[in-house]
Amino acid sequence: MRLLIERSELMRTLGHVTSVVERRTTLPILSNVLLNADMEGLEIKGTDLEREVVESAAAEVATPGGTTVSAHILHDIVRKLPDGAKVELALDNEQPRLAISSGRSRFFLPVLSADEFPDLAAGEMTSEFEIAASDLKRLIEKTRFAISTEETRYYLNGIYFHVAESNGAAKLRAVATDGHRLARLEMPAPAGAEEMPGIIVPRKTVHEILRLIEDSEATVGVALSESKIRFTTGSVVLTSKLIDGTFPDYVRVIPQSNDKTMTVANEPFKTAVDRVSTVSTDRGQPVKLSLESGRLTLAVTNTDGGSASEELPVEYGAEALEIGFNARYLLDIAGQLESENAHFSLADPGSPTVITDEGDDTALYVLMPMRV
Repeated sequence: MRLLIERSELMRTLGHVTSVVERRTTLPILSNVLLNADMEGLEIKGTDLEREVVESAAAEVATPGGTTVSAHILHDIVRKLPDGAKVELALDNEQPRLAISSGRSRFFLPVLSADEFPDLAAGEMTSEFEIAASDLKRLIEKTRFAISTEETRYYLNGIYFHVAESNGAAKLRAVATDGHRLARLEMPAPAGAEEMPGIIVPRKTVHEILRLIEDSEATVGVALSESKIRFTTGSVVLTSKLIDGTFPDYVRVIPQSNDKTMTVANEPFKTAVDRVSTVSTDRGQPVKLSLESGRLTLAVTNTDGGSASEELPVEYGAEALEIGFNARYLLDIAGQLESENAHFSLADPGSPTVITDEGDDTALYVLMPMRV
């Protein structure tokens, strides 16, 4: 194998592919990327056996061939080369080693056989559709904060994507929950997605696809089966295993009869929650919301003696109510809202509250209260 490639092209491709490669692994081959050169150019592949990223790069290939080399060392070498440089990669089959040349710089890295590199073969995909990158980003960004990090409840360690009927139309829904809060976002189901199975996309894959969607104007091809999903955007293909588990019946968690409503300006609410929670030394300490006609009082009392409170004008006409929430969870949800006002639907101090954008029901958040 011998080829010549622009430093920027190699850097961009390695940046995408090495993100799924673990720096420390018990299998040495998993620390490497697979380099496969043919007359079309250079293809680079990385995997951690759960996810696989493959990307093609333009290159002048003199001799086709393939090998594997340390992902992060190669990435660091290329990163430190000057802008505009050309990089020559040449496989020395006698040593064996990979020679990397650029200007007056020479590097030699040990290699492992390309035949040893694992292939996360996707197999037959049962559903395929295309979605605008901007829509996929929105589905992920508005829900991923609620993904659980509790490994024992592994079926909550991702975003649940499925198609549901809402107002007589098929909707693609993204749902995430950690048991304390729930985030749900829906959009019209893309053509071809109507028959897709419900799937749980792992947290790492969720973060990875966000990294790969650099162009919000692009279209992302999605293909999936019961066990794997494949995203294709531009010259990058990300294949991932799905979480093998059953997502809970989240619909039962969403209250339907909360009869007390509060509307508050979202930005002043966010800054007020942030201010009063400053006195809290415990991240899990609640902020108390005291509601009465036309007024909301936010209060935090520190066990060490400090306290803070702030009042805000709100639209609220029901009976007085006191309810506590985790301040960080409140800020996470408020940070996802896009309209000027946040709409709260409440029942009592012990029941979950529904939070939405005023006038927009595509995004919905449920927050469990805390005892205050």
